Amino acid sequence: MLFTFRRLHRLKNVRYKTDKAVLDEIIRVDHAGELGADRIYAGQMAVLGTTSKGPLIQHMWDQEKHHKATFEQLIRKHRVRPTAMTPIWNVAGFMLGAGSALLGDKAAMACTVAVETVIVDHYNDQLRTLLADPECNKELLDTITKFRDEEQEHHDTGIDHGAEQTPFYEAFLSAIKLGCKAAIAISKVV
Repeated sequence: MLFTFRRLHRLKNVRYKTDKAVLDEIIRVDHAGELGADRIYAGQMAVLGTTSKGPLIQHMWDQEKHHKATFEQLIRKHRVRPTAMTPIWNVAGFMLGAGSALLGDKAAMACTVAVETVIVDHYNDQLRTLLADPECNKELLDTITKFRDEEQEHHDTGIDHGAEQTPFYEAFLSAIKLGCKAAIAISKVV
């Protein structure tokens, strides 16, 4: 609670030119998230790549690869320290993707819905922060807007391909969302 209050207080006091600390946090967390998404789809492809869902998962994975590469460029360009959790997110993401796929293609789609729900909300929060600054970083604003829309497309694809038919769907969704929110909070500071 204290961490959230301090962050909100800091963000409220950002009036002009979004400060470097806020931009660094946005780029670091988004890079970590896109790395995680890349690994989730890699895990799903390892299990479901040769099934009828393979091309669908490959399409989403290709977009995530582009997202990750873009944030890697932004990390270099803005000299942002990546999260120290990168090796853990790499393994955890692959395990989540492969594990959900082992439960079946609908569970893999439910995993996609859960992850993308959190990411879309997260990107929307960042967009509100950037838009509050009349001199915000336009490149970052445009990038996050485009990627948010593609993440929403992934979410909708998961719904369209049976995610809600997963046994214990709500519990499964809640557990994955909780893990994603924790990863975001940790990546902000570590």
